[in-house]
Amino acid sequence: MADDAEGLPDGLSEPPVPGPEEEFPQQQQEDPVPTEQPGDGSDPYPRAGREGRTELEEREEDGRGYDDLRRVLGQRVYNNFYGSVEASGAAFGFGTAAAPGLAPGSVEPEEIDRALRFYLPPQPCFDEALDKLGSEHIVVLAGQDNSGRGAGSFALLRKVMCEEVGLRSLSPANSLAGLAASSAIRPGQGYVILDYVGEMNVDAVQAFEMRRLSEELRRKGSYLVITAAEATRRRLALKDYCVPWHAPDPLELFHHCTQQLPAADISRGAEEELLERVSELRRPTDVVTVATGLAARGADAALKTLTDSDKDLVRDWFRQEPSAGDLLPLAALAFLEGIPERSFEQATVQLVVHVRDWEQTGEVPAVEPDPAPVTALRGVTVEQTRARWKERAAGLVKTERRPRPGQDPSRSERRIVFASPRIRELVIAELHDLYGYELWYPLRQWVSQLSTLGDLDIRTEVARGVALLARHALAEVDENLLQAWAGGITSQRVTTALTLQFMCDDEHLAPQALNLALSWADNRGPGRAVTTAMALTGRLGSLYRLEALNWLWFLTHRGERMAFAARRSLVLHLQTAEQESDRALFSLRYVRTRIADTAQRSRDRSRALRTTIQLLEADRLEGPGPLAAALLREIPASARHLGSLWVSVLLSVCRRRAVGALCRTLVTLRDDPSVADAVQELGEAMRGAMNPRQWDALRNDLSSALNHPDYAIPGTRQLARVLLGSLRSRLTAGSCPSVPSLIAVPSVQGGRSK
Repeated sequence: MADDAEGLPDGLSEPPVPGPEEEFPQQQQEDPVPTEQPGDGSDPYPRAGREGRTELEEREEDGRGYDDLRRVLGQRVYNNFYGSVEASGAAFGFGTAAAPGLAPGSVEPEEIDRALRFYLPPQPCFDEALDKLGSEHIVVLAGQDNSGRGAGSFALLRKVMCEEVGLRSLSPANSLAGLAASSAIRPGQGYVILDYVGEMNVDAVQAFEMRRLSEELRRKGSYLVITAAEATRRRLALKDYCVPWHAPDPLELFHHCTQQLPAADISRGAEEELLERVSELRRPTDVVTVATGLAARGADAALKTLTDSDKDLVRDWFRQEPSAGDLLPLAALAFLEGIPERSFEQATVQLVVHVRDWEQTGEVPAVEPDPAPVTALRGVTVEQTRARWKERAAGLVKTERRPRPGQDPSRSERRIVFASPRIRELVIAELHDLYGYELWYPLRQWVSQLSTLGDLDIRTEVARGVALLARHALAEVDENLLQAWAGGITSQRVTTALTLQFMCDDEHLAPQALNLALSWADNRGPGRAVTTAMALTGRLGSLYRLEALNWLWFLTHRGERMAFAARRSLVLHLQTAEQESDRALFSLRYVRTRIADTAQRSRDRSRALRTTIQLLEADRLEGPGPLAAALLREIPASARHLGSLWVSVLLSVCRRRAVGALCRTLVTLRDDPSVADAVQELGEAMRGAMNPRQWDALRNDLSSALNHPDYAIPGTRQLARVLLGSLRSRLTAGSCPSVPSLIAVPSVQGGRSK
């Protein structure tokens, strides 16, 4: 169907109904279930003996890493919508709502209208870009982040195209060289690539390929606007298409906004002060915020918007040139906010030890250069007096008491947190701006040590801190931390995956996070490929869902360790989409399509079925019960896709597991009358893909399976009748008994009740 095909990869469309499949001679080996780790905070991933590990042991360690990842993702709430992503719909994210077009897919006109509500084209760069777009059908807006490049791209496309024409956002990891050769470019379409990160492989786009892309766009009457960093102008292949971009003058933009808003009552003195502060703003969004605040709440509110009390507080604290005894605990808190105070004190002592060891050597490690230090840290002493926080960082931090997630409130512990969420980022920014190698070398060593610990709370906070540091020092974070962690022990790979998730909180870092994850996917070793699989879940996988599914499916065809991780990630990808109907349906439809593209009894088919049965057997990420049951309850439209997937595994070597998963789903849904229609549609989808002999075999197998004590629960058989009831007309036509009599096997007495 057309609506199902939208947003699928090139060459993929609604899959045909699978035909019969013979049983394989023997059952496939199931993936081992990793054992749970003790919650004692010890390191479950020791370095010793890693070289002599078997592949099974490595997979068990990877499984423990996925258990950690599940716990973190299970604690997060997907409560912010992204724009229309690939197939349509919204993807929930982990942080603030993304700018229009950040998520690949259709960009709705309403989103563009909001982005351009107060837009003022910066001159002369806007007119220059418009001329180049008109002549070449492609233009690259090269400028600083937060300079209005994204809004400029939409404004340019609306200038050269009708407002009614749809616009689409392409992935920042797209190969420009491959765009012209693919079927991705459609006639009469406007495209944007926001925060382009460049080619990932050594065969970077060449000038002749850019000319071919320009000719293809011109031939089809389509246009492409790319936004990128200033350094893009130095790339020879893109040089002829680049336009230096800058933000509009802040005062001109402010007056442009006020002319479209209700007039505000403001005195001359307040107006002069307001305009003076507005002239210092560099981000167009900040100027618009002040103008709308003035119109809605008056001059005092607008001036308050311009007063960044958190920023002033942090800067004033650092201007006092704090001693190392005060500086190091605050630096530690920037990477360990909110953990129990006793754990934080231990970690702070470890940081002091790293600093002292670094000072005592008096030498610079051979692996790093020796830039001149900015601030000295001699004579380090750290007092473990908790009361010192009231003097050490007054106004910056506070203490609160709370238990660990899922613990009783009586087990609450003191935790040190920043007074407001922004202070953490501001502290990291000041540390990066003011302090040099003498602080950051031991700080990096300390952070790397924390990434190896078994304490998931510590590693999660480390990932948050490193993601904030990446906003100011991406190259340093990549080269000195993430590259090593991605190929390290399991705890480090989990920390790396979480760091990339948190990097997606910044719309300009999200494409970089995708680029980093994909750079480890191929020919970088199985350990880094596992890191890629872990990273392509959660928010990163939600934002770039088609890219994530394509790469995870690719990894299921690699070595068994990588395939094991990729299957776990595909399951986790669907688990995190439970409350997102469009993403869940897209993922199910994707798997259906992939199965339909495989030949019967082929190795690819076998791999696809292993992935499918794990999806159908999966439990919910949050709460008890099978994921399939939750999808049927919350997303009735999933019944058709689930039915197709169930048929695929029922007609294969995975039949026993498929019947068991179906029974568990029926048991979970037995007391919910609202799911009757979805269960009936599930049965109809399964019946449509089976012949009478196959359906009769399923009836017998399901009837027998429901005699098991785990499934012989009142209400389950009644729901099974709903599932199989849609077959009645076919059986009647084939002179077969009616469905109720076929499944009316006496219930087992004494079965479990819930």
